Amino acid sequence: MSETGWSLHSQLRADTAFVCDLALSRLLAMNDANFPWLILVPRRAGVSEIFDLDAEQAVLLNEVSRVSRVLKEITQCDKLNVAAIGNVVPQLHVHIVARRKDDALWPKPVWGAASPRAYDAAALERFVTAIRDRLGISLSPCGRGCPSGSEGG
Repeated sequence: MSETGWSLHSQLRADTAFVCDLALSRLLAMNDANFPWLILVPRRAGVSEIFDLDAEQAVLLNEVSRVSRVLKEITQCDKLNVAAIGNVVPQLHVHIVARRKDDALWPKPVWGAASPRAYDAAALERFVTAIRDRLGISLSPCGRGCPSGSEGG
């Protein structure tokens, strides 16, 4: 499988902000200030389930682990919720949501339970920048995320 023919689902494009591209996945920040929430989307056409990735499953798991660790460090949350639900958006995507025992929905799941509350632009940019910085990502002039000192993306 390759990135050829891949495009981000319109619902994900509408609901998120670009963070960076990792080796396999596009990392997005959900525009919902209720919860620090990231989404990884493997850049592979026609993939709706993790098993569709075949050999790249390990790459996805490593990216989920890396991003999860960063989100937990930045937010100092009590728990991370990680899921690949895909009932609304069939394109494979993995949610990573930072949860606190004092958040409005604790201990219930966040999916479909609260109306999204958009970030103000400055707060969203601070969140995205913190994630990039902790991942060691800088953006090239074209806007693609690359590890610092690297031209890959």
